Amino acid sequence: MNEAGDSPVTALRRGGGLAAWRQIADALAGEIRSGALAAGAQLPAESALATRFGVNRHTVRRALGVLAEDGLVRTTQGKGSFVEQGPIPYPIGPRTRFSEIVTRTGREAWGDLIAAATVPADAGWAEALGIAPGAPILELHTVHRADGAPISTARTCLPLPRFSGFDAAYAASGSITRAYAGYGVADYTRLSTRIGARPADAEEAARLDIAPGRSLIVLSSVNVDGDGQRIQATRSLFAADRVELVVE
Repeated sequence: MNEAGDSPVTALRRGGGLAAWRQIADALAGEIRSGALAAGAQLPAESALATRFGVNRHTVRRALGVLAEDGLVRTTQGKGSFVEQGPIPYPIGPRTRFSEIVTRTGREAWGDLIAAATVPADAGWAEALGIAPGAPILELHTVHRADGAPISTARTCLPLPRFSGFDAAYAASGSITRAYAGYGVADYTRLSTRIGARPADAEEAARLDIAPGRSLIVLSSVNVDGDGQRIQATRSLFAADRVELVVE
């Protein structure tokens, strides 16, 4: 089903009370669950699906939206729709490293820098970093991917002036751990992790290629260097059905 020419016309039941978009969603969901559409595979283009089912693209788009809400597919603007892969086992322990965790599953890990700014620390971030409220911190907004699929988005704060320019180091390396190496931080450990959950808002959903309202796992964490100095406070939002947390 990867090419429009390879897809036979699928007749829909007319007048039976079941909307065309629902029938299309059910048919594609069945193919995903049976393995006919494999995890990570790209679905045919909307135009090809419209031809296959004898409907317009709006009807196909509604069916794909339902599949996205159900966590079966993700749709990336300009790239198309893909079958969701199984959740990544994500250990939470003394040394939690996104790149290492993803790489162990055989997928390629990368982090994208979305925005960076120097801001005064509010009371919450100041407490997490062990600094005075109002002290300058570097704030990073990032998206973390496995084989190109967004797994999490995060807000990370680091104390200044120690980590001046860290945003450029992160953008170049795609990894917090690799960026730390340039600052003499060879190792760091997790001081604390808090776990929560909430629905995704529209901006978060767009970053994660999920439908607004889908469940997010919220991880608030603090890391320290080898001397016990607090070097990082992060609030990460994970697409809940793309990871399986393992607390070690």
